[in-house]
Amino acid sequence: MLKKSFCFVFVFLLIFSKEYILHAQQKLEGRITLSGAFALYPMAVKWAEEFKKLHPDVTIDISAGGAGKGITDALGGMVDLGMVSREIYPEETKKGAYPFAVAKDAVVPVVSAANPILQELLKKGLKKEAGNHIWITGQFKTWNQVVKTSSNAPLRVYTRSDACGAAEVWAKYFGKKQEDLLGSGVFGDPGLALAVKKDPLGIGFNNIGYAYDHTTKRQVSGIRVLPLDINNNGVIDPEENFYDTMDQLINAIATGKYPSPPARELYLVSKSIPQKKIVAEFVRWILSDGQKYVYETGYIALPKERLALETKKLGL
Repeated sequence: MLKKSFCFVFVFLLIFSKEYILHAQQKLEGRITLSGAFALYPMAVKWAEEFKKLHPDVTIDISAGGAGKGITDALGGMVDLGMVSREIYPEETKKGAYPFAVAKDAVVPVVSAANPILQELLKKGLKKEAGNHIWITGQFKTWNQVVKTSSNAPLRVYTRSDACGAAEVWAKYFGKKQEDLLGSGVFGDPGLALAVKKDPLGIGFNNIGYAYDHTTKRQVSGIRVLPLDINNNGVIDPEENFYDTMDQLINAIATGKYPSPPARELYLVSKSIPQKKIVAEFVRWILSDGQKYVYETGYIALPKERLALETKKLGL
C-alpha cells in the first residue's frame, strides 16, 4: 500500500514538474509596440488586454495614426508591428514588409442623423455610380442628384486627410486610389465621424468600428450608415438591408453579401519575420486563442485554413 502511494506521489510530482517547467519556459516579459490603422486599433487594444492577463510582465504600447504611419513605423524600426488596413504594396514588400492577416472588417458610407432627406436615403441607398460622382468626378453637388428628391440642399463631401486604409479601400471600390478622392480632408476615423455628425448635409465614410457602438451594437448616435444599393435598382431590397446592428453587418460581410471592397482584410506588419520571441508569440496567440475576441469586438474572423497559413509564416 505504501509503495503504491509513493508511486502515485512520484507520478504526480513528475507531471507537476513538467507542467511547471513548461509554464516557466513560456513565461514572457518585455515590451511590444504597435502603431497604425484606426481600423485595427480597437481590436489591437482588446488583444493586448487579454494577452497581458496571461503574461503580466509584458507591456504593450499601441497608438493609432493611420495605416500609412503603421507601415512606415514598422519598416523604419520604430515599432514592432504596424497596423495596416489595406493590401501591402509590392514596393513595401521589397523593403521588408512581412504581413500577417489577422481579421476582417469593412468601410461604410455615413451621413448625419439630422440629414433633411434621411428617410429617402435609407430607403433608396447609395448607388455605386452616385458614389463615384460624389468622391471621384465631383459631378454631384446637391442631395437631389444622389437620390432624386426635391431637395436642392448642397452636398458636403468629407474624406480622410491622413494616409489610411479606409480611404484606400473606399477609393478601390470605385477603381481608384486614396489620392483620387475628393472632399474636405479630416484626420482619423473619429474626426471624420464627428465632422459628418455635426453637418446635416455632410457625407463621409468610416470603418464599421467607428460607425457602430461596441456596447449596444447599434449605430453611433448622431450618424447613420447609408446602405449600398448593390443591385443598382434604386431601392434597398430586404436582402440588402443589413445595417441596423453591427451583428447584422458583420454577418453580411462574412457571408459575402457586402461587397469587397469595401470589405477588406486587416494586417499586422513586421519588418521581416519577427525576431523577438515576445512579438512572435503575441502574433501566434492572436492567430489562435486571440481569435475568440474578434467577433465580440466587432470584427470578422478569418477562416481556420487562412489562420493556419498565417501562423506558418512565423516559422515557430
